[in-house]
Amino acid sequence: MTTSAGAPPSPPASRTLVPPVVTEAPALRELRLQVRGWLGEQVAAGVFVPHVDTWLTRWDRDFSRELGRRGWLGMVVPREYGGQGRTYVERFVVTEELLVAGAPVAAHWVAERQIGPTLLRHGTEEQKRAFLPGISRGELVFGIGMSEPDSGSDLASVRTRAERDVVEGRSGWRLTGTKVWTSGAHEADAFFALARSAPLDPADRHAGLSQFVVDLHDPAVEVRPIVSMNGEHHFNEVHLGGVFVPDDRVLGELGSGWRQVTGELAFERSGPERVLSTFPLLAAAAGATAAGRLPDDAGLGRLLARTAGLHHMSLAVAAALQQGDDADSAAAAVKVLGTTLEGDVAEHVDLLAGRTGRASGGDDELSRLLDAALLQRPGFTLRGGTNEVLRGVVARALGLR
Repeated sequence: MTTSAGAPPSPPASRTLVPPVVTEAPALRELRLQVRGWLGEQVAAGVFVPHVDTWLTRWDRDFSRELGRRGWLGMVVPREYGGQGRTYVERFVVTEELLVAGAPVAAHWVAERQIGPTLLRHGTEEQKRAFLPGISRGELVFGIGMSEPDSGSDLASVRTRAERDVVEGRSGWRLTGTKVWTSGAHEADAFFALARSAPLDPADRHAGLSQFVVDLHDPAVEVRPIVSMNGEHHFNEVHLGGVFVPDDRVLGELGSGWRQVTGELAFERSGPERVLSTFPLLAAAAGATAAGRLPDDAGLGRLLARTAGLHHMSLAVAAALQQGDDADSAAAAVKVLGTTLEGDVAEHVDLLAGRTGRASGGDDELSRLLDAALLQRPGFTLRGGTNEVLRGVVARALGLR
């Protein structure tokens, strides 16, 4: 195709997808080393054994409470709500070190990562005071009630209904429907549920959606386990059988659920957990190579280079969130690249170890981490939004669709 003058058309104006790189200041380096040193002491003392994918699979409420006592939870929550009043970049440094060490962080992860920041954005004063202190102490466990059976990553198609009701003079909503793949719901105290609070408008499928804070201990809530092939239980199906949610537990504005959820997903998709789930395995493989137990391989260097690049991208998104900038598309890009890397680490180390297709091995650290990584690997590019959907998000941001 050419223009009328015979010249090729100009390419579309370039668009910046990822925010500028952030330099780690000396104070951040000091914080990083402080956390790293403490975690090393915990491993040496046998408090925990490093593992892969710990933000999903390793629950330790006592460990989470200890992090809260040390001021390493609720870092972006203002002090008036029981938090530390620090920055997203400082929080990033702490969470990155926890993941690199393979620490058991699943008990507080969702609440600290996205529930707290979302409450700060959209919660009422009463909601902030009711939930944020417990989150910051590592005592209050939350889940996410977005995905549904037959909906996949199409959140606009959710069928959970919220209908007006009054109970003992208290106005509110009855929620009926099912949420699925709800990580940790069997351990959680509450979750944010996305539900349709107004009839579907074919002209605008995103309208009429609202978010509700649901007590998962309510008798009208049934948590049904989804057990993985390896026998582990992380995921759940949550059935809402007409659970009553009072008006003071509506999150944000009625009908603004879609806008709120898409903003929340920036917290969910951009963090270092989308890059470092298998980093303990990568580190163990590098150590095994240095000790001569694995062959020298340039592929490990390439994986480390990708990890370094994604560290900078993810840190840049954290800085954008700190400034209140729109980071939804950048978070999608980090998530696509990061979860792909996590899977590539598992597959490459498997090839190096000469164990392709084998999911059981020796009792050494490398074999233990590799076995776990291979079993978790299929879910990396699904959870938090499939790669196919997120590539569409990135394409729209770049003006390609």
